[in-house]
Amino acid sequence: MSNLRLRGTLAARGLTNHALAETLKVSTKTVERWVTQGRIPHPGMRLKVAAELERDETYLWPELLAGSRANVSMSEVVQIWPTRSEVPHEIWRALMRQASRNIEVLVYAGGFLVESLDFVNVVRLKSEMGAEVRILLGDSGCEAVRQRAREEGLPSLPQRCRSTLEYLWEVHDLARVDIRIHQTPLYNSIYRFDDSMLLNTHSYGAYAAKSPVQHLQHVPNGKLFDYYQESFEAVWAVARPAVL
Repeated sequence: MSNLRLRGTLAARGLTNHALAETLKVSTKTVERWVTQGRIPHPGMRLKVAAELERDETYLWPELLAGSRANVSMSEVVQIWPTRSEVPHEIWRALMRQASRNIEVLVYAGGFLVESLDFVNVVRLKSEMGAEVRILLGDSGCEAVRQRAREEGLPSLPQRCRSTLEYLWEVHDLARVDIRIHQTPLYNSIYRFDDSMLLNTHSYGAYAAKSPVQHLQHVPNGKLFDYYQESFEAVWAVARPAVL
């Protein structure tokens, strides 16, 4: 599993793997293993990396907090954006690109995925690569969707749910792709890519695009990632197969 925090910190500081390796007097391959394979350096080297990047070592390697569940759960939070529209498209694309096992989506419409992020082709590619894709869309005719449309002042929401399903219909019968329709109240939109998750919270009267997003990364003994994954599974269990 790649170390997204180390990768992101290097990128934020404008450093390459090679540049960090030169500073620490280690091989570039060693740094690449820290980043791409999630290898953890020995204690002395961890301190040097943390000092160079001006980050606490437990932020860069949250596995070190395995003895404290509260601290581990805090370490699951990689980043928070005040609105979904402020999450860079490259973050979405990078998470989709890196996913090799699971892509899971829980939304009402999620139209931006198919309209701006080429999600249909992402699903097609990941299916060919052997990943499991599970998508939950809102039932365009259900009361929960109509109520959300009224609360947000977005009368087109039911039609947008239907439109997203139409976009995705061309990949619904691919291997390992399962699309279901749900009628549950939506408290959070969930976007899972392997061990990373983007969680879009919802507030009364606010569009999803104007609501906060948390980037969570699963770590051993953490609570947050698993908590929201259980919510996804609960909706999946009561949803029905999509029919166009």
